[in-house]
Amino acid sequence: MRVSIGVGGASSGRERDFDRQVDYVVEAEKLGVDAVWTAEAWGQDAVTPLAYLAAKTHRIKLGTGIMQISARTPSMTAMTALTMAALSNDRFLLGLGVSGPQVVEGLQGRPFEAPLTRLRETIDIIRLAFEGEKLAYQGKYHTLPLPGGEGKALRLSQPGNQAIPIYLATLGPRALELTGELADGWLGTSFTPTNADAHLDFIRRGAESHGRVLGDIDIQVGGTVAFEPDVDDVMGPLKAGMAFTLGAMGSAKTNFYNDAYKRGGWEASAKEVQRLWVAGRRDEAIAKVPEEMVLQSNLVGDREAIRERLSAYKTAGVSTLRVQPAGKDLNARLETLGGTLDLIRELD
Repeated sequence: MRVSIGVGGASSGRERDFDRQVDYVVEAEKLGVDAVWTAEAWGQDAVTPLAYLAAKTHRIKLGTGIMQISARTPSMTAMTALTMAALSNDRFLLGLGVSGPQVVEGLQGRPFEAPLTRLRETIDIIRLAFEGEKLAYQGKYHTLPLPGGEGKALRLSQPGNQAIPIYLATLGPRALELTGELADGWLGTSFTPTNADAHLDFIRRGAESHGRVLGDIDIQVGGTVAFEPDVDDVMGPLKAGMAFTLGAMGSAKTNFYNDAYKRGGWEASAKEVQRLWVAGRRDEAIAKVPEEMVLQSNLVGDREAIRERLSAYKTAGVSTLRVQPAGKDLNARLETLGGTLDLIRELD
């Protein structure tokens, strides 16, 4: 089982702490981490940090986790991916996602209608570019060249590169099936190994419907890792993060993260936490997050407890564990990360 990490997030850029993030990634590469993913929400974009990291690292893979398809045209996404692959000596991983209505409609000013159709069409056009073909395409939401205009179908001047993997961040059943059908990897959230089938059954179904198997897809999920014999020391922040996910990651009507936890056996808690959060009763929402829900979604406890959790992820079919190592400073986070890698090597 490989290990990946993430940098950035919804508040990225606020503290101008990118130098510390670079130090973290450089040291993580030395420890043997396989990939780093840059978040793109409403803070820093996902691509620019990776371009800088490409110059500061040598082996670690560099992935967008994720590029919002509403924020760029498919052709620009393809151009960016090809550029990043060339700059990084083919270490680039293209992570895509549809985001949610609050970001798509509120920030990008684009309709959230039919996100999966838009995602499929985006991938179709990107793959044409990766294959070095002319970008001639007729879909429901994307047509190249523009009908009735003066343009003609163009082939990118960059050489094609079919080796660039495409990862999808998906959560709904139909979106998970699309991942199994089209993607090289899955960037999963709202996942617990105990109820892995709530996600993986749909990915497997999509894969098998197109002559593939689940093993063809890199399954990347995980959570916070904290070597803490007394879980009460870290439970507060983790409950707050879970409440934010269940209540704020989407609208009151559309929250894919909440829906995924409901499918995974937490329906009553997910509904109640969301209800309280949307009503502005955030402290009550945090208090309603079950401790067991947090423990099942993360890797927290003493060394033996975390070893058992790692084994559960591996047994569930996770091929890459995406971790957020806990720690008060860089050295503490790296110590947590190193300890996690040691335990995984023992399991392997």
